Amino acid sequence: MDLKDLYRDVIVDHNKNPRNFGRLEPADLHADGHNPLCGDQLSVTVNMTGDRIADIRFDGSGCAISVASASLMTEAVRGKTLTEFAALHARVHELLTQHDSSIDPASLGKLGALSGVREFPARVKCASLCWHTLQAALQHETNAISTE
Repeated sequence: MDLKDLYRDVIVDHNKNPRNFGRLEPADLHADGHNPLCGDQLSVTVNMTGDRIADIRFDGSGCAISVASASLMTEAVRGKTLTEFAALHARVHELLTQHDSSIDPASLGKLGALSGVREFPARVKCASLCWHTLQAALQHETNAISTE
């Protein structure tokens, strides 16, 4: 099995069986995200302990890339500080948007599965919607629109 097949399997698995799907009730932070080009809509709810993401959930509907990205993101950011989240967000953003990225997808663990998305510019917004939505929640904003 080559790396592309493995990454495709990760995306399919996280779309069919999304991790951390649902809402936190009550939640410390919340934001809604929308991708107007393809109709993806999701909400992110977060509980914080100090500056650390203690728990996170997402819900909504979207394409396979959008759902898988949100599932992968929630697994990756749980337990991270705001500084760690910002650094990870920057790396994922580069991976998704820069064809000459020096980031080794394998260094991102399962998030590396999103590396193939950059070959399909219209799908970058799908993969980045959850990241923008979490960023909005962490900045105490309630709405995010994916504009990658």
